[in-house]
Amino acid sequence: MTNWKFLVDSSVNNDTIICVPSIESILSAMRSNPSNIRFSDLCKVCDEYFGDARQSGSSHRIYKTPWLGDPRVNIQNKKGKAKPYQVKQVLKAIDKLGEAT
Repeated sequence: MTNWKFLVDSSVNNDTIICVPSIESILSAMRSNPSNIRFSDLCKVCDEYFGDARQSGSSHRIYKTPWLGDPRVNIQNKKGKAKPYQVKQVLKAIDKLGEAT
């Protein structure tokens, strides 16, 4: 069962219900098909796990991670989609965070 959040948008005449996927459902989609992830969904996941992006004014968003070496996650928007190799890098970083706790 997909986990969705439902928001009500009252900015138009009629209340509009907007379905927003939860972080868990986005992660599940990332793991099953990393080549079909919206950039905005990847940003939501990165914001949740890594905090606000250090850089976000261009096509790239850079997130700081707590370990030594290459302590960042770099993602970029490609026509509204996330690059599959970057989705995999984000998943690897999330798994690494999980091991550290």
